[in-house]
Amino acid sequence: MKPLLLILDDWEGLLQKAACWNQLKDLVEIKFLKESIERTSDFEIEQAQFLMAVRERTSLNEQLFKRMPKLKLVLQTGGHAYHIDRVAAKQQNIVIASGRQVKAPLASVPELTFAFALGLMHKVYQAQRLMQNGGWDLLTGRTLSNKRLGILGLGRHGSRVAHIASTAFNMEVVAWNRNENTNGKNDGFKRLPLDELLETSDIVSIHLRLSEESTGLINKERLAKMKPDALLINTSRGAIVDENALIEALKNGRLAGAGLDVFSHEPLAVDSPLRMFDNVILTPHIGWTAEEVFEEFADIACTQLMEYLNGNLENTELLKH
Repeated sequence: MKPLLLILDDWEGLLQKAACWNQLKDLVEIKFLKESIERTSDFEIEQAQFLMAVRERTSLNEQLFKRMPKLKLVLQTGGHAYHIDRVAAKQQNIVIASGRQVKAPLASVPELTFAFALGLMHKVYQAQRLMQNGGWDLLTGRTLSNKRLGILGLGRHGSRVAHIASTAFNMEVVAWNRNENTNGKNDGFKRLPLDELLETSDIVSIHLRLSEESTGLINKERLAKMKPDALLINTSRGAIVDENALIEALKNGRLAGAGLDVFSHEPLAVDSPLRMFDNVILTPHIGWTAEEVFEEFADIACTQLMEYLNGNLENTELLKH
């Protein structure tokens, strides 16, 4: 009997379409789950030796691990592991392989960032709603050219956004000077203290990891420092922005608008006031959900599982417990 690989939360069916699984079909049995693992039979859960997880869609906690006594390897897509109980995994000698080397989101997340920026500056979505309702109101937008873009987090995503903004849209790019030694980085982008960045930027775009430092970073006081005609874009983590403070700032006209792909609690509440603003574009955490991303997730997982079965999965591919 071949060992069982359970692939969680393939809601879109895109993982199953990947061609790479053909190289594993003689080595493992593969089952793709379109629904919650809670609806999967105890027998299949107990038999699974390998588990592939799509981002943070399922919490990999002690309770789940105890239901999987034969589990040896978790193939975790993406670079985050907030949802994994690493202590429980270590107690059961479960190895966790990370897909942090995935490159496709380096295109999809910056592209969504500019979809927000262009849509808000040119009032595309307000115009669309007007047209759908039979209107022909003339709206006046603004260009990105010669505007200042303030980036919080000049890492893998933020640096791509900075490059596109400066080269494709003729924007002035500045970044948060989180550490004094970043002033010397030779990337051509000026570093500013956070307050000055917020006070002078026409658009502020967040590309930070969620951490103790970044949680609640954009609070009421910092939102108040932004220009009334400025835009806030968040494609990173919802908890970085105080949503209640953002709602208040939008209600009071303290911001020109916002583009949000992430929220403190997901799914966003049906009655959230954020859904009511004409100058706010909301998307349901789709920055990473591109076809190319799922294809690369599958390719990385296939390679890691093959290497594990062959006994040559490198420690650099693993998360530390």
